[in-house]
Amino acid sequence: MLEWLRQSSPVVDPRSLRLPAPAALDERPLARQRLVVVDLETSGLNLQRDHLLAIGAVVIEDGAIDLAQQFECTLRQADHRAGPSTLIHGIAPSAVAAGREPDEALLEFMHFVDDSPLLAFHAPFDQHMLERALREQLGYRLRHPFLDAAVLAPLLCPEEPPYRGLDEWLEHFQLLASERHNASADALATAELALILFSKARRQGLDNLAELQHKAQAWKRRQLAPSL
Repeated sequence: MLEWLRQSSPVVDPRSLRLPAPAALDERPLARQRLVVVDLETSGLNLQRDHLLAIGAVVIEDGAIDLAQQFECTLRQADHRAGPSTLIHGIAPSAVAAGREPDEALLEFMHFVDDSPLLAFHAPFDQHMLERALREQLGYRLRHPFLDAAVLAPLLCPEEPPYRGLDEWLEHFQLLASERHNASADALATAELALILFSKARRQGLDNLAELQHKAQAWKRRQLAPSL
């Protein structure tokens, strides 16, 4: 039994031990936070079988998008073939074959993240795929807090229609995405949406990530609760 556990547990890459420990969400004002907005492109939507193909990220710091802090990388995946998702994200097998080794790309990305929380649109998918890739490639357990813009938007804009997709929220706030289903462009568009949402949060008396996450989790529980 112990031998099976040793074989099934990922080997911890010593380089991952030097990664910064994540900071807990705190009560600093939103305008004083550093937040990494991330978007992933994958080979499909299967959480267990599909693979991470590209990472795009941009930083929100001191209440603004810092274009000097951006991350973009395509990950090499052996035997990757074109599939239905290729028509969406446009990452050809040749680009994947020429990508960076996954362990190196993931290490660089986590150094970029540092101890900051992450934010994504439909964050549970990105969080799971990133967690799995880090575990498989580095034996690293992702502990960074993840905020979900797809939850924050309806929470902070209850008067608006129940939009579900990023495109709908971008159109609602008249935001332009330079290129959809490109990891870096989607991360930037999500960051622009996040700044609008943070402005609304402050007007509602929510001016720190800890309280915002608490409200978001409570809102999500209410949506999942069966109606009486």
